[in-house]
Amino acid sequence: MCLGVPGRVEDVWEADGTRMATVDFGGVRKEVCLAYVPQVGVGDYTIVHVGFALTKLDEASALETLELFKSVGLLEEEFGPTESLSP
Repeated sequence: MCLGVPGRVEDVWEADGTRMATVDFGGVRKEVCLAYVPQVGVGDYTIVHVGFALTKLDEASALETLELFKSVGLLEEEFGPTESLSP
């Protein structure tokens, strides 16, 4: 299954003219393209689908969604075993 998963932006940089980020999905960190969300920065939460950030999200909604995904096993299905969800 391929979900739009909320994650917290930890680092932002530019690669070949494209804004990229390291995003933490409840303990799993992935590189993500920020081309569609220029307003997203370090510390923000965003919904990510297939490596692209799609929208900015408030922290409470992001953490609630991550917890829900984790409780029904969707995070493990997407990423494998995960760590704590604290930011």
